[in-house]
Amino acid sequence: MPQSRRAFLQAVSAAATAMAAAPMATGQSTRAATRASRKLDLLILGGTGFLGPAIVESAMARGHRMTIFNRGRTRPNIFPGVERLVGNRDPLKDDGLAALKGRRWDAVIDTSGYYPRMVRASARLLADVVQQYVFISSTLVYSDNSIVGMDESGPIATMEDPTLESMGDQGQHYGALKALCEQAADEATGGRATNIRPGLIVGPRDNVPRFTYWPVRVERGGEILAPGDPDDPVQYIDVRDLADFVITCIENRTTGYFNATGPNSPTTIAELLYGCKAVTGGDATFTWVPAEFLEQRGVNAWAEMPVWVPPREGYEGFHRIDIGKAIAAGLRSRPLADTVRATLRWYHAWPRDRPFPWRGSLEAEREAEVLAEWHDRG
Repeated sequence: MPQSRRAFLQAVSAAATAMAAAPMATGQSTRAATRASRKLDLLILGGTGFLGPAIVESAMARGHRMTIFNRGRTRPNIFPGVERLVGNRDPLKDDGLAALKGRRWDAVIDTSGYYPRMVRASARLLADVVQQYVFISSTLVYSDNSIVGMDESGPIATMEDPTLESMGDQGQHYGALKALCEQAADEATGGRATNIRPGLIVGPRDNVPRFTYWPVRVERGGEILAPGDPDDPVQYIDVRDLADFVITCIENRTTGYFNATGPNSPTTIAELLYGCKAVTGGDATFTWVPAEFLEQRGVNAWAEMPVWVPPREGYEGFHRIDIGKAIAAGLRSRPLADTVRATLRWYHAWPRDRPFPWRGSLEAEREAEVLAEWHDRG
């Protein structure tokens, strides 16, 4: 290993150890919730998946009143005592949006909008009875991942048929549909929409647990296949930080478009992995394997190697999104140690009689095979 690279890893390890030493509360967050100066009545469309519960918890911790609107099928008893309205995002199905009629709220948070027709319907219905419409979008609305430092004015994905209600076989329409949903919310509310574009959302309750692979794998210990270069950038946002930012925007009546990922300061895949080790302890060691070698053996970035995407070949800016505007509006990221510990608590509490919902990630046998091939490459 070249001296510069060795020095880099030593520095990363030291920094990660310092982050891990940060205090952590036994509850949901290291930050004590600040009670709002004015209690708000908030409506959330969704509210029982991954981001939704974190938003409900953040709002209630700050003293706001919540109403949850959804089909009533997923975890219907997750928040006893919180008002629940049953309906359907699609106004053409079941009772549609009927349960929302004749009511007033200070703001609505739309965590479950994927098709512009449905977002337009809810935004139009609520435009006259809420002051603000918060739509949860995605950084995947951007059409060019090669731009380093992409801000909110970056080029947006489009699709030939904007009425199509399908993500596509490979999810290729997801970003364009989210962009159309943003436009629908903005137009229906006369510019009173807050369109928040998160990157990879991580932490407890993650129903697509990509990030979870790393804390769990590092905790298991032994030699770990670490992807690419140690200084490859990564971006992610703890679901609780995103939830806090949503509520902050509502309390301050902040509208507009915001890239909402993190951490607040740029970080790398090495900082992530060494940060996991600083929290979990153990005998984990990291063997850094170049992206080209992994590609030749069918080990894919983002899937088998979660979070990580090498910054090349059109993806130079994928993990270098500009979040300055969101930081100025109140986005704050917690220490990595907090996210790792909370993620591991959630993982270890998973019922052992139910399979954990892994998506991709590298199985132990395959990891050992690739590491052996790397060591034997001659």
